[in-house]
Amino acid sequence: MPEADKEGERYSIEKPQQTPGFFLKGSHQLDWGMKNRMARVFDPTSGRTVMLAVDHGYFQGPTTGLERIDLSIVPLLPDCDALFCTRGILRSVIPAECQKPMVLRASGGPSILREELSDEQIAMDMDDAMRLNAAGVGIQVFIGGEHETRSVHNMTKLVDAGLRIGIPVMGITAVGKNMVRDAKYFRLACRIIAELGAQYVKTYYVEEGFETVTATCPVPIVMAGGKKLPELDALTMAYNAVQQGAAGVDMGRNIFQSDAPKAMIAAVGAVVHKNMKPKDAFDLFKTLKAKNNAVAEAAE
Repeated sequence: MPEADKEGERYSIEKPQQTPGFFLKGSHQLDWGMKNRMARVFDPTSGRTVMLAVDHGYFQGPTTGLERIDLSIVPLLPDCDALFCTRGILRSVIPAECQKPMVLRASGGPSILREELSDEQIAMDMDDAMRLNAAGVGIQVFIGGEHETRSVHNMTKLVDAGLRIGIPVMGITAVGKNMVRDAKYFRLACRIIAELGAQYVKTYYVEEGFETVTATCPVPIVMAGGKKLPELDALTMAYNAVQQGAAGVDMGRNIFQSDAPKAMIAAVGAVVHKNMKPKDAFDLFKTLKAKNNAVAEAAE
């Protein structure tokens, strides 16, 4: 086994990676169709996205907030930039007249009943993604996990298929229960995913060194929302992530498990696209929540 080099430390955070001719990092040499799909997911004006993640049912079933996607998520579609969901939910629940770009979960296997979740396989053919007019697909990559090699090969197979037909792949860093979530791990995982061809990466925010994760990843990073946090904390995490180089968020539970999801997704959008400070965004959340509640009460 070759000896691993010492991890580098010259991150040059003060020198952003150049993107001649296109607004997204690492995307300027992609084909037209791939760029067009990326420009649907990421706002060309801000260069960022608020993706609404509702794919949790692929291994958790009807988790809190996603019991009835027709009631909880469809009303939020006008407020997101893109939806991350499974093809089953897309076909059965999401209105076909919806003009929002869809990014589809493309991996699956073990359920929440299993201890080892890295035993995933490709769960969707890229032809079906094309048939569904998807703007992209997403797949877990378990760097350091028991089934690391298979998950990497799952992703590269999708990357090859996506390149043939112009559909981008979002590689998702999946962290095992017993693994350390720190900047060193995410620098490794995100870089491997990008090196092996994913057009963008979804990963978790860490308070120390996140700017080194985004600096050393040559393609856009979107921040995973993770577990439910108090609204101000979630807005602060999103703000810090984009200020430290993330190209937006793919947030689920911190939106649909909020007691005011529509107000929360609007506040997240203000943070991501307008650089609104967290406290101001939280005030916006409270204002919109009160307004929405008043409208609902008047309609009763």
